[in-house]
Amino acid sequence: MRLIAGRHGPGNRGGGVRLRGGREIKGLPGTRIWASGHEAGEVRTASSPGGAVLVTAGCCLATQQELTGAVAALERGDFARATRLPGSYLTVARTQDGMRVAGDQAGAMTVYWLPLDGQVLWATAAVPLAAVTGAQADLSLLLGSFMLTGVDILADHSLFHGVRRVPPGHALALPDHGPARTTPARETVPSLSPGEGGQRMRAALQAAVGRRAQAAGRLSADLSGGIDSSSITCLAATSRPLLAVTYTDAHLADDDDPRYARRLADTLPGITHRVVNGRDGDGHFAGLEDTAELPRTDTPSFTLGLLTLKDAQLAPVIAHGSSAHLTGRGGDDVLDAVRSHPVDLYLAGHRIEALRRAAGYARARRSSVHRMWGELLRTAATGYPQALAALAASLGRPPAAGRPYGATPWEAMRWCSTTGSAPWLTRGGRRALSVLVETRAAQADPYVSPARLHERLGLELMADGHATFDTIARIRWGIPLHAPFLDTAIVDAALAIAPGERIRPGVYKALARTVFDGLVPDFLLHRPTKTTFSSSVYAGLRRHAPALRGIISGSALARAGLLDLRRVLEDLERAVQGVPAPLAGLHALVVTELWLTLLDTARHTWWERDEEDVPCP
Repeated sequence: MRLIAGRHGPGNRGGGVRLRGGREIKGLPGTRIWASGHEAGEVRTASSPGGAVLVTAGCCLATQQELTGAVAALERGDFARATRLPGSYLTVARTQDGMRVAGDQAGAMTVYWLPLDGQVLWATAAVPLAAVTGAQADLSLLLGSFMLTGVDILADHSLFHGVRRVPPGHALALPDHGPARTTPARETVPSLSPGEGGQRMRAALQAAVGRRAQAAGRLSADLSGGIDSSSITCLAATSRPLLAVTYTDAHLADDDDPRYARRLADTLPGITHRVVNGRDGDGHFAGLEDTAELPRTDTPSFTLGLLTLKDAQLAPVIAHGSSAHLTGRGGDDVLDAVRSHPVDLYLAGHRIEALRRAAGYARARRSSVHRMWGELLRTAATGYPQALAALAASLGRPPAAGRPYGATPWEAMRWCSTTGSAPWLTRGGRRALSVLVETRAAQADPYVSPARLHERLGLELMADGHATFDTIARIRWGIPLHAPFLDTAIVDAALAIAPGERIRPGVYKALARTVFDGLVPDFLLHRPTKTTFSSSVYAGLRRHAPALRGIISGSALARAGLLDLRRVLEDLERAVQGVPAPLAGLHALVVTELWLTLLDTARHTWWERDEEDVPCP
């Protein structure tokens, strides 16, 4: 696994641990840091005459001049500038006051830590830290990750007992004298209009894609035909020739995606286009029978359910010898707005517009307008801590007979709720989640708005999904994946635009027209449709049902008394027969159980004895 780890503070003289096989990064008094799995140039160091040291790890796209400027700012006490360089990367800064360590704004690079024998051990993965202390996975958090929406499941926790998480947008402060603490990594970006924010996103995306393209040996990109990946491909094609890959199958052949992809490839010079045909389209959940052959990730990964699809999609990329593969992941999060944005509009005083948008959402889903309005008004009148407390109380009671939780259109207006998988919960499962939600209610920000909460949680989910996909891609195919939309500069600019201003009713991804006008063909920006993939998922469930039954029947969550195995298997059989079922919940449960099976928290896998002391600051 590709990671950075560090040990900070006095103590353990000649008796600490070091990252097994890690390359030490020198020049940081008061700490020891190791890098594992990084290519040349992925770890960069700069220092100032006054003694400030800046280390970036991952995809930092800064020029040498920008890096020098950041370390000079660090010398003056400006840590935020070091975290806002182009790219998506880890920031480690050393000044006379101590150390600060921060991941990216989206959460693709996350920092974890724990106190250990008078020191602090930190890493960009939680599993290695759990291995140090023998910490067990927190089954309640794993369960909550696919049973609850609108709840900050992790907050400052990891998926392991005792291992702490630094939330995206925050830094781990490690003073030379005093306890470790989590602090904001940067100030809030001032609000921007759609025009101002769109132009800032435009410049940042041009730099993000252009610099990646210039740094790569051979370049490739997804070209689904959707706005997100297609726009990234267009930007890359202005810098250098590249291979563009489109996946299709029997379920997608008649959809708009392949047609738009072919039209775009024919329009742009410098693109070599490969269309990969998955034929029957039943590759979802294939190849899961032999768990020993599956790649390990730091958190459960939905990509495990797509491995053979990705095998086919990335085969031309491997043959091309690509050293960087671009994707459109994160585009929905920065170019669109979450469904609860009418509540924010209502709270901001734009009540008529809020009700109009909520009504449009209801009609598009053939739902009751009045029920949608009712949910909007209830949410607007309720604070987030109170909504969480109410959810915790409802989880503490048995569900109403014949009434499954979740999966209704108007719940998009709610602060929080259970998902369509909630009927699987046992009494013990409901009790565990009730305690979890009650704990989060006591810590919840009373001033956050629904859309701001939901967009942050959605962004973190997407960033974590990209991080695990990248891990798998490096292990299984030897290809690094890039998601420019998730770069900190792009995320900051997008989130500076109010959610309700990021979209225009009746215009699909209106912000994309501001960001990409003149950079991509007009026919793409005016595309009115988005492809769905549920038919392929049902086909995969049907084809690979025996393996899925085996995985679910051995469920660790069920053995712990949290899930009713009978109800889960009933829903699996419904899905196999093509009857509507909680597909996302089934997918999440399968990959969660595989993650628990594959989990390697043996101390010797990650660490070895370190006979060298931490250098004094």
